[in-house]
Amino acid sequence: MGPKSVIETRTLRLVPCELAHFEAILEDHPRLGQTLGMKITDGWLQFPESMRVGYEYLRANPAALGWWTYLFTHISDNALIGNGGFAGPADVDGMVEIGYSIAPEYRNRGLATEAARGLISFAFASPQIRMVDAHTLSEVNPSTSVLERVGMKRIGTATDPDEGEVWHWRLMREDYD
Repeated sequence: MGPKSVIETRTLRLVPCELAHFEAILEDHPRLGQTLGMKITDGWLQFPESMRVGYEYLRANPAALGWWTYLFTHISDNALIGNGGFAGPADVDGMVEIGYSIAPEYRNRGLATEAARGLISFAFASPQIRMVDAHTLSEVNPSTSVLERVGMKRIGTATDPDEGEVWHWRLMREDYD
């Protein structure tokens, strides 16, 4: 499986967000639907401010495609329902970080858990990946439940420039089933 692969799960197709996708998101949302050939669900993009940064990073680091932003599409509904992916290629310790967001009308269906499992499975298919990390707000919330369901353990806290203290989660390769 190459790093540019689409990630397929039971219900979802996670599509690597290419420069053309970023450009459509930044300039013309209807074009994004046309480019993907699907409907765009309201609220699919929880952090629109991250798209400019994501675009600039991928433009400067084209090899990061596959270890960067993914568009989460619901296969049977033919709809864009969220986004997420990795915070970049593996670091020197073999760690990648995942994140995910699902549109409100698709929440509470297990789709964030399914997307997180897909990202983790994709990551561990690469031999150099030793661990998958994530960060959540420092309180019990739906995202912490997702991470517990996929087998991640809270290993401490970290400081996020926007959120302050956050919980740090990790799944080691040897604990991945």
